[in-house]
Amino acid sequence: MADTLTGRRVAVLAADGVEQVELVQPRQALVDQGADVELVSLHDGRIQAMSGDIEPADQFTVDREVSKVGVDDYDALVVPGGTVNPDNLRSDGDAVRFVRDFVARGKPVAAICHGPWILVEADVVRGRTLTSYPSIRTDIRNAGGVVVEEEVVTDHGLTTSRNPDDLPAFCERIVREFAG
Repeated sequence: MADTLTGRRVAVLAADGVEQVELVQPRQALVDQGADVELVSLHDGRIQAMSGDIEPADQFTVDREVSKVGVDDYDALVVPGGTVNPDNLRSDGDAVRFVRDFVARGKPVAAICHGPWILVEADVVRGRTLTSYPSIRTDIRNAGGVVVEEEVVTDHGLTTSRNPDDLPAFCERIVREFAG
């Protein structure tokens, strides 16, 4: 299965407060399969990752600013969680547009834990089945999505997962979906 993503360009959309493991593991799974992965954020420089939402972890260098990229630059999109990360993202018009454009173009999008918050803000969950961290499920339902309790769900190109414990299944699924 090695190199199944050779030639694919993937954006990981993250901001300060991203849950480190939800950034690192999916990115590594994609790179291991040959994908060219870029960290896209709200500003240039570095973003601060967190461990368990409360402990500062590593900082990561931003490859490109979301205001300077478009959906045509990438084949797929990953949105990691952490509570603060998607809250920062959904407050930024360029980030919301970026996500909305991916879904509108039918390109694969994956979000884990609190990541689906930006999907709600982009108004792309209506009529779709998702899973997420329990505390944002009401937001998904209020936005017209259907929430299920499963470790990973894919509905019309939108893959979601609940929490860091689901990362093995999430990573396996996004590799498969992004290769398709």
